[in-house]
Amino acid sequence: MKRVMIVVIAAMSWALFLSCTPAPRGADKRARPLVGVTLLTQTHAFFKELEDALRNQAQARNLDLVVVACEMDPAKQAAQMEDFITQKMDAILAAPCDSTAIVPYVKAAEDAHIPVFTADIAAHGGNIVSHIASDNYEGGKLAGKTLADLLGGAGDVIIIDHPEVSSVQDRTRGFDEALKAYPGVRVVGRPSASGQRAKAMSVAEDMLQAHRGLKGIFGINDDSALGALAVLEAANRRDVAIVGFDATAEAQAAIKRGSALKADVMQHPSDIGRIAIDTIADALSGKTVQKLVAVPVSVVTAASLGAAPMAAPASR
Repeated sequence: MKRVMIVVIAAMSWALFLSCTPAPRGADKRARPLVGVTLLTQTHAFFKELEDALRNQAQARNLDLVVVACEMDPAKQAAQMEDFITQKMDAILAAPCDSTAIVPYVKAAEDAHIPVFTADIAAHGGNIVSHIASDNYEGGKLAGKTLADLLGGAGDVIIIDHPEVSSVQDRTRGFDEALKAYPGVRVVGRPSASGQRAKAMSVAEDMLQAHRGLKGIFGINDDSALGALAVLEAANRRDVAIVGFDATAEAQAAIKRGSALKADVMQHPSDIGRIAIDTIADALSGKTVQKLVAVPVSVVTAASLGAAPMAAPASR
C-alpha cells in the first residue's frame, strides 16, 4: 500500500511539474511560421491588392498570416504590434501609418527576438530586417519633371502632402529635387490631406483661393489628385495641371478623357506584396536578404494609355 502511495504521489508531482513548465515559444508549436501583418488601411485599393498578393504568396511559401489594419490610427497600430509580440509571432510585417510613432514597438519586437519587416512605408528607427517598397524617391522625381514640363517650366504649384508617412516624404523629396532644374516652377504650399479625398478637396479649395494664379498640383496619391480634380472641375478651372501618384483605374480614366489630371506615377502593389513574403520566408530560413528592395515605378500619360491600354493597378 505504501508503495502504491509513493507511485501516486510521484505521478502527481510529475504532472504538477509539467503544468508549471513554461510552454515552448510559439514557433516550436506551429506547423508553419506565423507572420503578423499590420497595414495602413484595408479600404484603399492599393492595400487591397497588396494584401491579396501577401496572402497568395504566403500560401506558396508555406507561411501563415494574421492580417489587420490600423486605418491610419497610430494608437491602434501600436496595440496591434503589442498583440503580435504577445502572441510570439515568428515575424512581423508593418506598413506604418506614422513612421516615427511605430519605432518603440519595432524595438520591443526586437527585444522579443521577433524580426520586423516593412512594406510600402518605412519606419524611422529600430532594426528593420528589410524594407520593400516602390522607389518613391524616383517616383517623386518623375512627378516633378512631368509637372514642370506640362507647365512649360514656369508657374506656381502646390503639393497635397501627407508628411507623417516616410514613402510620401521620399516622394516630395524627389519632387523637390526634380524642380531644381526648373527655377521658374515655385512650390507655394504643402497642405496635408492625410491621403484622403475629402480632405484633399478641402485643401484644394483653400489653395485655389489663396493662390489665384496656381498652375500645378502634385497629389501624393490618387485620392489627393482626384480630390483636387473634383474641385477644379466644379470651379471650371482648366488652367491647372495635376500629376498624381498610383495610377488607379479611376485616375487612368480621368487622364484618358483629357481632364486636368494629366499624368500619374504608377506603382505595383502586387510586386511589393510578393517580394515582401519571399523576403520574409528567405530570412526565416536563414538566408541573407537585402536591407532595401526598391520596386520600379513609371509614368502614365494620355499618350501611353492611348498607345497601349494598361491594366489598372491599385492605389494608396
